[in-house]
Amino acid sequence: MSGAYGRRERPPAPEPLTGAGTVDAHTHLDAAGCVTAEDVAAAMDRAEAVGVHRAVTVADDLDSARWVVGAAEADPRVFATVALHPTRANALDEAARAEIEKLAAGPRVVAVGETGLDYYWPGKLDGCAEPGEQREAFAWHIDLAKRLGKPVMIHDRDAHEDVLDVLRAEGAPERVIFHCFSGGPRLARACAEAGYLMSFAGPITFRNAAELHAAAALAPAELLLVETDAPFLTPHPHRGRANEPYCLPWTVRGLAAARGEDAETVAEATRVNAERVFGLE
Repeated sequence: MSGAYGRRERPPAPEPLTGAGTVDAHTHLDAAGCVTAEDVAAAMDRAEAVGVHRAVTVADDLDSARWVVGAAEADPRVFATVALHPTRANALDEAARAEIEKLAAGPRVVAVGETGLDYYWPGKLDGCAEPGEQREAFAWHIDLAKRLGKPVMIHDRDAHEDVLDVLRAEGAPERVIFHCFSGGPRLARACAEAGYLMSFAGPITFRNAAELHAAAALAPAELLLVETDAPFLTPHPHRGRANEPYCLPWTVRGLAAARGEDAETVAEATRVNAERVFGLE
């Protein structure tokens, strides 16, 4: 991921969430432009000012995995997850597996991910892992999550049915998170039946996302999370500008609107769920 995303102009701060606020369940602080511990602290200060009190920063390659662990160790408001992104699954050699396993066992690492299947990029992105390589890496990460007793955080792009098939074939960990949930009602029902958490990002605020809105309305409250996926997927009304954890209140309000609930109810549910699934203290 490129830090260039983090150099776009940031939008003004949204209206703060009320109550106890919530947790950004999936962000990429390094790709959002954070380099030093001071950068991380500044980003989290901006987030905390609007009611986003903690964030889970997610790795997508080995360099990023090392960085996110350091960021989580540097700031008590930050937690980490580590894995190789599906598009980089062809780099999961023996040495990479050993290092990911060591990093994932750390006390500040709260999930294994993001891992899964991405059928959009093969053939478009030079060096992108092919579906077979992705499936093998996905299975390995699932096994690692089970061995460590940690959740698996799933990247699912254009691969809903195959992701579900792999989870069934390998045996899902106790806690499964569909990051940036992108399916419609059918996938939402399948996740609800299996007890998988659904994490909604900026697209829930997009007016043309009717299938996603319908899925959000079906998701049980105890299976909801919210995320920025920063610096990507900046919510309406600031699409195209830089995304950061402090932008999450727009997503909370978009999710609340899709569910016919108030923002405080959604913020509270997603905070409680994040604390439970990630074991946050």
